[in-house]
Amino acid sequence: MPPRLNVLSLARAIPYRPKGQAQWLSRPAARLAPTQTRTYSDAKDEDKVPAADRSKRIDAKPLGHVSEEASAMADITGGEGPDLSQGTPVQDIVRGDKKAEEKLPKVMKEQLKSNASSAPKGSRSYSTSTTPIGGGSGAFDMGLMSMTSPPAEAVAPGLKFEMPVLPLPKDGHLKHRYDPVVDQVTNLLMRHGMKSVAQRNMALILQQLRTASVPTINPQRPLLPGAPPPSHLPLNPVLYLTLAIDSVSPLLRIRNMKGAAGGGVALPIPVPLGQRQRRRTAIQWILGAASKRKTNTSGKTGYAQRVASEIISVIEGRSSVWDRRNMVHKAGISARANIVLPRKR
Repeated sequence: MPPRLNVLSLARAIPYRPKGQAQWLSRPAARLAPTQTRTYSDAKDEDKVPAADRSKRIDAKPLGHVSEEASAMADITGGEGPDLSQGTPVQDIVRGDKKAEEKLPKVMKEQLKSNASSAPKGSRSYSTSTTPIGGGSGAFDMGLMSMTSPPAEAVAPGLKFEMPVLPLPKDGHLKHRYDPVVDQVTNLLMRHGMKSVAQRNMALILQQLRTASVPTINPQRPLLPGAPPPSHLPLNPVLYLTLAIDSVSPLLRIRNMKGAAGGGVALPIPVPLGQRQRRRTAIQWILGAASKRKTNTSGKTGYAQRVASEIISVIEGRSSVWDRRNMVHKAGISARANIVLPRKR
């Protein structure tokens, strides 16, 4: 017969774990996201001084008194400075202010006069007052340094600033801010109205002249009299360009006057040129010779390098522009007999 089972002992042996129920936690309606920035960059704790408070920095501390500075300087130099226990004398503070000196007691006035003649031991011989001397508004007694403002010039009534100095400078206008030779070369370099491209080429030409080696002058084709030595030319590229243009610029041009010889035959007559006309002719000759040169580079800088090389060859006397100039002058000498001067009355 099988043993009898006890129901109560059987229930104790079986482990029983109740199923957990889902618990819904109450959350606030608006959840604040944690901040990713620190309120103060140099302090993590709230007890420490924040970064906005610069009172502990050396450059933010107020300057010491003049007596303290003098005492510290005396300690460094090994001299005798003022006595800090006594403080700054009142007569030294108001020195130079006549209105304040009149209100001083009689004893302080006497000490002020005696200090002016001979300074006693341990006292400063300079003042710490920043009030105007004599009640004026021009000079200030700053102690160690005398700061006297220059007398203000009389300004015309109704004007905020002074009148311009006459005559006006030639480069005072925005239109004339460049050198006249550089401006003229830039305008002749320009094609199809593209001024910015011409200015870029002009800048490349001047850069090439500045970085070029010292030129060798040909004595058979000298430059203008009074020209600087060749070693100085690369230091001033604008002078380099001006000297090359003025050296090969012709003095005249040949004009064919129709009917001057009779029968409708043209007669060559030399006509003198002005400075701007001479430079224009020389620049056109240089640009024409540069366009015929062979280029070693390709791209936007090729034409500027050819023009710079032609200018260098002009300075050295190797350019064909010199021959062209000599031909014009020879033709002018041979045609000067055709000039008919007016008769004297």
